[in-house]
Amino acid sequence: MENTIRSLQQEIIDFEIGSPAELEAFRLRYTVRKGLIAGLFGQLKSVEPAEKPRIGQLLNQLKQTAEAKCAEAEERFSSGEKDRVSLIDLTLPGRRYFTGSEHPVQKVLGEMKRIFSDMGFGIATGPELELDRYNFDMLNFPPDHPARDMQDTFFITREKDGDDVLLRTHTSPVQIRVMLDSEPPIRVICPGKVYRNEAISARSFCVFHQLEGLYIDRKVSFADLKATIYSFARQMFGTDVKLRFRPSFFPFTEPSAEVDVTCYLCGGKGCRVCKKSGWLEIMGCGMVHPNVLRNCGIDPETWSGYAFGMGVDRTVLLRYKIDDIRLLFENDVRMLKQFPA
Repeated sequence: MENTIRSLQQEIIDFEIGSPAELEAFRLRYTVRKGLIAGLFGQLKSVEPAEKPRIGQLLNQLKQTAEAKCAEAEERFSSGEKDRVSLIDLTLPGRRYFTGSEHPVQKVLGEMKRIFSDMGFGIATGPELELDRYNFDMLNFPPDHPARDMQDTFFITREKDGDDVLLRTHTSPVQIRVMLDSEPPIRVICPGKVYRNEAISARSFCVFHQLEGLYIDRKVSFADLKATIYSFARQMFGTDVKLRFRPSFFPFTEPSAEVDVTCYLCGGKGCRVCKKSGWLEIMGCGMVHPNVLRNCGIDPETWSGYAFGMGVDRTVLLRYKIDDIRLLFENDVRMLKQFPA
C-alpha cells in the first residue's frame, strides 16, 4: 500500500492544471468523497496494526498535497478572472435592449376591427385553403370568368369531377360560409390573408391582407352602404377625408362601385403612386347580388344587403405614407422599428 501511496503522490505532483475544467477533473479524481484518496483511506482498516500510524501519516500527507494543489489552482484562476474584469472599460455605453412591437399591418387591422365592431359588426374567419365553389361558384362567377385563370389564382389541385382546391383570392368565401350557417339579419366583417398570382411591384404583392364586410337585413339600401363607408373613412383617415364612388362591376354585387380617397403623397395633384390621377382606390363595394343570396338559401325578395372589401395593406400605406407595399413583407428591422408599440 505504501508503494501505491507514493505512486499516487507523484501522479498528483505531475498533474498539470491549466484550466478550470482540468481543475474540476483533478478534484473529481483525487479529492472528492469517492475519489482515489478517499478509497485509500477506506483500505486503511486492512493494514496491520503496527503499520497503521505510518501509513496513516503518508495518507494525510497525500491528502494535504492534493488539497494544496487544488487551492493553488483556484487562487490562480480567481486572480486571472479579476485581471480580466479590470480590463473592462466602464466608460463605454451600456448595451441597449430593444423590445418588439406590433407590425403596422396588425396595428391597422386591429383599428379597423375596432371601428367596425363599434358599428355592430361581428368578426368571422375561414380557411385560407378554399374550395372553388365557395371562392367562385356561389359568388356568381361565370365558368369562363378571367379570375379563374391560372395567372390570377394559385390552384393547389385541379379536379375534373369535383371541386378545385385553391388559395383563396379574397375573403368573400367567409361571407358565403356565414350566410350558409346563419339566419338573417347578418352583420360581419371577414379579415384575413388572401393570395393572387400577380406581378410584384410597389403597389401589388402575391399575398396581402383583406377585410370584407357583409350586412344582410330587410330593406338595406345603397345609402346604408355609403353611410357605413363614410363613417369608417372619417374614423380611419380623419374628418377631412374626401371620397368618390365610381361605378364598377363585380359578379357578386349589383350595383357595384369602387371607392377612392385623395392620394396621401401628392394631395391630389398626381404622382407615380396614384398614377398621376390624384386618387387612390381603397375598396370595392355594392349591393349583394340576388343570385348570391339564392345560392345561400336566402330569399332576395325578403332580404337585401351590401358587401364591401378593402386591402388592409393599402390602408397601411395611406396611414403611414409608405410608398412601397413590399416593405411590409421584407421584415426589415430598420423599417419595422419606426412603428413602436
